[in-house]
Amino acid sequence: MSSIIQSLTSAGSGAEAPPSEAAIVRKVAWRIMPLIMVCYLFAFFDRINISFAKFALQSDLHLSDTAYGFGAGLFVVGYVLFEVPSNLMLYKVGARRWIARIMVSWGIATALMVFVQSEWQFYVLRFLIGAMEAGFAPGVLFYLTLWFPVAYRGRITSTLFLASAFAGLVGAPAAGLVLSHLDGALGMAGWHWLFLVGGLPCIVLGFLVFNVLKDRIQDAGWLTRAEQTLLSSRIADQNKHIGSHSLVGALKTPGFLTLGLVYFLIQVASYGLNFWAPHLIRTSGITNPTVIGLLTSVPYFCGAIAMIVVGKLSDVTGERRKFVAGLITLSAIGFFAAGFFDKSTALLVVALGVMGAGVIASIPAFWALPPRLVTGAGAAGGIALINTLGQLGGIVSPVMVGRIKDITGSTTPALYVIGALGLVCAAILMYGLPATLRRKEERAPILNGFATEAAR
Repeated sequence: MSSIIQSLTSAGSGAEAPPSEAAIVRKVAWRIMPLIMVCYLFAFFDRINISFAKFALQSDLHLSDTAYGFGAGLFVVGYVLFEVPSNLMLYKVGARRWIARIMVSWGIATALMVFVQSEWQFYVLRFLIGAMEAGFAPGVLFYLTLWFPVAYRGRITSTLFLASAFAGLVGAPAAGLVLSHLDGALGMAGWHWLFLVGGLPCIVLGFLVFNVLKDRIQDAGWLTRAEQTLLSSRIADQNKHIGSHSLVGALKTPGFLTLGLVYFLIQVASYGLNFWAPHLIRTSGITNPTVIGLLTSVPYFCGAIAMIVVGKLSDVTGERRKFVAGLITLSAIGFFAAGFFDKSTALLVVALGVMGAGVIASIPAFWALPPRLVTGAGAAGGIALINTLGQLGGIVSPVMVGRIKDITGSTTPALYVIGALGLVCAAILMYGLPATLRRKEERAPILNGFATEAAR
């Protein structure tokens, strides 16, 4: 890799030194990643705020655990149904416009939760929020493939997903404070305020995306012509050797649907953590919403650290698949431990930390794999399809856990089931993927600058 960079940067003549690829990547990262990370933070907070609203929402709407799980899962139903069409539209009209539209529409839908007063209204709005948000995560991932060479995507994706960890790290305590101090303010329940605080900023962020981001490297006036040429040619040269450029071709690519199955199992674990961690802490003996919020931030803190470490190591070694398999195995251990120590708050929090390190860090590590198989329209629709298959886990997980709890009176059996599925997922990653994804990927030198400083 170093020889490639050297050959790229040795071209040119005259007194002015040619631009360095690593320097250009840092420049691009500092320009676009902060705004994208803030958007992703609110997207992830939108996913987890329902877990903090659970107890008050169930009480006000008289919902069983199964009904809560069904309503929580309806978000994913809307997301799944509109995911692929949304990302194909993104490819057609441009990422900047479509991501902005997504931000504004889902922000409005989330804020409308303040008017929910019945079970059916809860169901309808959860579905609508998912439909409006559909395409955001894969759209952003596709957008990053347009701006960053393959060798840097592990750390860039990990940097992006730090926002999800920050959403839990900061959002969990904030949610506890909102529920504790705003309940009854202006005649609204605390959980109504929670959705309002999560929705309104998304509308503002949508307008910022539209006015700040650019669709193409050639449109970036903050890059010199030489920088634009080097970066765009580098990415184009890498992408032309990758699989199919159409969605139908992507479906036929060996390993493509296997990745969808893997992501499904990862999301079963992810939604199990996101939707039920506050409940597990509460049933261990903690009742104060603020304390529950603080303890719920622990797995996200551990996940943030794991993301930083794995993002760097996977880029340097190129061993994406092995890192993902190891992280999923770690998460499985965390689920088994959480079930075993469900009545001991201290040990449960440790288990949640292990679970969070494995689940949260495995997601950005996983997303470095699909771009090796598909590009172009195949990447836009293909990444969305993999994400859609994965998000089905967001339907299965909350309903499954809620149903098991209603039947057995405990979430422990569901934790063991999710842990076992995690081990199956790790086995598929290690032995079930085609040779294309088992080969080592291109390695990169350590990218000092943005990714390092963002992790501080």
